[in-house]
Amino acid sequence: MTEFCRCRTMAHRMEGPGFEILERIFDEQECRILAEALSSLGGRRSRAGARHLMSLPLVAALATNARLLQIARRWVGDGALPYRATLFEKTGDHNWLVTWHQDTALPLETRLESPEWGPWSEKAGILYAHAPTWALSQIVALRLHVDPSGPRNGPLRVIPGSYARGVLTDEQVHEVARIHAAAECIAGRGAVVAMTPLLIHSSSKADLPRPRRVLHVEYAATRDLAPGVRLALA
Repeated sequence: MTEFCRCRTMAHRMEGPGFEILERIFDEQECRILAEALSSLGGRRSRAGARHLMSLPLVAALATNARLLQIARRWVGDGALPYRATLFEKTGDHNWLVTWHQDTALPLETRLESPEWGPWSEKAGILYAHAPTWALSQIVALRLHVDPSGPRNGPLRVIPGSYARGVLTDEQVHEVARIHAAAECIAGRGAVVAMTPLLIHSSSKADLPRPRRVLHVEYAATRDLAPGVRLALA
């Protein structure tokens, strides 16, 4: 139980609305280089972007950039390290919406038998399980904006403070979103939006055809969340 208590104490460093917007973390040239690299993903792409990008050297190097690590450490502690990277991309041809939800599925190296974890699934050969609150509280997502995210190109929308309720059912998520005011995460090119996966969030379709590309990198306090529970690189 000592390890579990340590992790929970670390998670309690996270207070406030559950997200923050940090402008001008990366400059225009850095964003152009990243945009060019992401444009050559080829078969990795889906309609909404691309999954499992930590195997790409450029993405792995970016995820361990000192600026991102410094932000992640403020949320989950000095041991923060990246384990998963995803590209979200909206364009005039690929426009989509996401309803209110929490990000509760984590990639794991091995399957475990525990009532706290599940249901289970597999994506591109990687095991995923829906995780309990204590595990998700050890994680922060940093969303690097390769393009500006304005009110008309489908920005991230969040319910401030909603992470404090822990893991919710779909019905509970939509009820919280119904009765609480949402905030739009408007961010310029090179900005980083930090958020806990327990924060209730969504995004609408874009009204404008210009692209909105976001590299979403997730960091954990440790890859070994508990004895026998190790995050997979994805």
